[in-house]
Amino acid sequence: MTNLVVGYPGPAGSHSAAAAALLAPAGATLVPLASFIAVVEQTASAQMTLGVLPIENSLHGPVAETHDLLYDAPLSIIAEVTLPIIHCLVAKTPLAVNEIRRLRSIPVAFDQCRDLIRSLDVECVPAATTSDGARLVSESSDPYDAAIASAAAAELYGLHVVAEDVGDRPGAFTRFVTVAPYTLLDVPHRPRVGISFVTDHRPGALVGALQPFARHGLNLVQLVSRPIPHSTFRYRFDMVLDGHPQDAGLQTALVEMREWTREIRIFGSYAATGDH
Repeated sequence: MTNLVVGYPGPAGSHSAAAAALLAPAGATLVPLASFIAVVEQTASAQMTLGVLPIENSLHGPVAETHDLLYDAPLSIIAEVTLPIIHCLVAKTPLAVNEIRRLRSIPVAFDQCRDLIRSLDVECVPAATTSDGARLVSESSDPYDAAIASAAAAELYGLHVVAEDVGDRPGAFTRFVTVAPYTLLDVPHRPRVGISFVTDHRPGALVGALQPFARHGLNLVQLVSRPIPHSTFRYRFDMVLDGHPQDAGLQTALVEMREWTREIRIFGSYAATGDH
């Protein structure tokens, strides 16, 4: 395959960049984009061949922005990868941790490093991405500025790693997905399918919508509730199941599900990775 362009949110050195490097086909060009919505819009309009987005974190759950953007976009998930997220404390000079007075990163990273932040007398300044936080530190004239970022971002911006693995708990992971303007059906190994649905507004509708999958022995991997855009207190459900959209059991379950739903969409077909 030639002339493939894969877009991801955030600058080089971000966790999304690392995920894009793993998910991109061989020979593809990786392009950092300004935001999640830029990835979705440029992939939907064919400016990008594929897009890469984070969709789930093991400590903070679903990435709401990704779920909401995919609901409105003519895109489908075609691949996934799970990355360990190792936060480092990085600065322009090898200063002591207790000398840091300002800390830059994304809010989620602050949440994942609460024990560190509680131990310091610091101002936490939000950045667009962890890599942006590292870049801002590299451009700062204040020697007591630091960032929570990856070791790759530290190397990219010429920073020192003051402390490694400063997250509260080991084992933080983020699942990233590849999105494309088509649905992949050639998934011979460990297939998964993503489905979005809206239930009827009546008692037992959610239970009724889910029971067909249990009856047909289909494993529910994830269920996410999200507000429906342009509505008031109405919700849809995004779910991931083990199985292939052409499996007879899954197709029968979808037919039975229609009794309880107003809308059903397939938004992904891809091979599962890892043990999650």
